[in-house]
Amino acid sequence: MKIAVTGSTGLIGAELVRSLRADGHEVLRLVRRRPGAPDEVEWDPVRQYVDAAGLAGSAAVVHLAGAGVADHRWTDAYKKQIRDSRVLGTTALAEALASLDTPPKVLVSGSAIGFYGDTGDRGVDESAPPGDGFLSRVCVEWEEAAAPAEEAGIRTVFARTGLVVSRKGGAWAKLIPLFRAGLGGRLGSGSQYWSFIALHDEVAALRFLMDTEGLSGPVNLTAPEPVTNGEVTAAMSRILHRPALFPVPAPAMRLALGEAAGDILSSQRVLPSRLLSAGFAFAFPGVEDAITAALD
Repeated sequence: MKIAVTGSTGLIGAELVRSLRADGHEVLRLVRRRPGAPDEVEWDPVRQYVDAAGLAGSAAVVHLAGAGVADHRWTDAYKKQIRDSRVLGTTALAEALASLDTPPKVLVSGSAIGFYGDTGDRGVDESAPPGDGFLSRVCVEWEEAAAPAEEAGIRTVFARTGLVVSRKGGAWAKLIPLFRAGLGGRLGSGSQYWSFIALHDEVAALRFLMDTEGLSGPVNLTAPEPVTNGEVTAAMSRILHRPALFPVPAPAMRLALGEAAGDILSSQRVLPSRLLSAGFAFAFPGVEDAITAALD
């Protein structure tokens, strides 16, 4: 099967491409430059350009591109980049797919649990409304931007991903060295829920969304057992056999990170109801399982 992927050099995209190719699928990678290999297709999400002809024959498209949320301090300029890289890119891709004589059967479009905002101790699934913060607004626009694909009859799934547990990138890639050095600790009060997913399960879930014809709309990609940041801290300490003596107070995080600290300090207890109902089986449902897998 021919599958097109945006964000193929990112943490999730690179692992997805490897997994698909290992199983014999033909993968097209959308790149933001002149193509230098037969498996590359040019696009520019900000200019809203896509070489639609290069996507002809694709049976599925997985759209994962977007500026990193935690890569920089949230200045007004970087917040615009976070929003535009997702909304403009999704619009361009959806319109390009809709223009094809034979569109792909499915578009799995990236989204995030930031959609729900701060949920406190309350567990939420895909039926919950959006929150009211910056990331919530971005996620709403991000998903709405895929409308041209949906209107063209392409089955469209929104993969609302949680915190991906991996030593290769994301939040855990920053936490693991700190804990190994004995410098780890809870963030803020530690009572905020972190809805996580092992990288292995993230890739397996994306492939499950591609293959499961009855699924469309939002699907939460989070493990079934959300844990608090304090529980994450304790698990990291146990697994790495290091003390966790250096908590980072919330005011210090806000001073260092600005508005972006709110994303880390907020509580999101998100449940993968639709994924479980569809029959997906997690390989690493618990946080200790996920951390151990990441370290291995």
